[in-house]
Amino acid sequence: MSHPEVYGYVAEGFAQVREEYAAVVAEQGGQVGSQLAAYAGGRLAVDLWAGPQVSGDTLTGVYSSTKGAATVVVALLAQEGIVEVDRPVAGYWPEFAAAGKDAITVRDVLTHRSGVIGVDGGLTAAELADDAMTARRLAGQRPYWKPGSAYGYGGFVTFAVIAEVVRRATGQSLQQMYEERVRVPYALDLYLGLPEAQEERFLPIQWWSATPEQEAAFWANVPGPHSITGIGYGLNSTPPLDQVAFANTRAVRGNGPSSAGGVGSARGLAGLYAAAVWGCNGRPSLLTPDTIGKFAMLHSTGGDLVRGKQGNYALGFQAKGLRYPFLSANAFGHDGSAGSESFADPHSGIAFGYTRRQFGFGWSYPEHDRLAAAVHHAATSD
Repeated sequence: MSHPEVYGYVAEGFAQVREEYAAVVAEQGGQVGSQLAAYAGGRLAVDLWAGPQVSGDTLTGVYSSTKGAATVVVALLAQEGIVEVDRPVAGYWPEFAAAGKDAITVRDVLTHRSGVIGVDGGLTAAELADDAMTARRLAGQRPYWKPGSAYGYGGFVTFAVIAEVVRRATGQSLQQMYEERVRVPYALDLYLGLPEAQEERFLPIQWWSATPEQEAAFWANVPGPHSITGIGYGLNSTPPLDQVAFANTRAVRGNGPSSAGGVGSARGLAGLYAAAVWGCNGRPSLLTPDTIGKFAMLHSTGGDLVRGKQGNYALGFQAKGLRYPFLSANAFGHDGSAGSESFADPHSGIAFGYTRRQFGFGWSYPEHDRLAAAVHHAATSD
């Protein structure tokens, strides 16, 4: 039996990462389509890809890994004193104060403690494709729990609130700020608003492969559309949000909504975190150690009202030191529901990026653990 081909480059000392990636690709039958990239010690040490039609330059939807890029923008604005994370959102956006939201701070939103995870009646795909439209719907919505009393992941709407704060504070959209301050200066292959000229590089996301019996068993246990989990994932719309169709819609790619509309490559994801912490492409780091410390600090841990045990958040970012025990306590990043993963570990000097074109069955991605461990081991071995 021939093994699927793996393409790309690994630096000296990272051969085991290529071997582990090749094993993952083989176990997937070579059909998923994925990319793996990692910076270590300031250099691009891993740049691999495999699967039908996929190259190192391929772009695909990265879903909530978009939140990492959006958080870098917020961290940069906080570092410059333009956005204050402990100021009420309504201090920037007065309309948000309606329905008991007057005391919710930017920090509450970034740590998923606001209770604002959707709207009664749901948001359409067209509304979710546009941060401004989503924000208008959220302005009058009452929180789904007392702000600050618990946390729950707002997968599709959280950063529409943040984007409106950025717009009110700067006069520019979060996407414009990201393009001008982050993506262009650091030449990142990660877009919050994909230009038409780059469309030919985009490959659509595909649904998972499963037997009809597996599908039926899975969907029989999906929470109801008007449950906390259903609202958090946009299932309370009519029709319920189709995650595959959403990412593959040109309006979503073109607008780049800041919760889930980013498009990029593994190089772009890894490069984002390299740029934030250490700098890359001849430019210095975007964020100071003090800013990184504040945004990497644990905020929301324990049971997530929306995701169950899958939570654990820093400020805007996911707390990757809890997700991967071999990383340091202040590792931070963000994954995406279609299977992307991305993070920085300031202690070990790693910036990691992974994309895949096909959802994992049940949104499960065990290869993340294996690939992250392989990169960490290679980067920290003598």
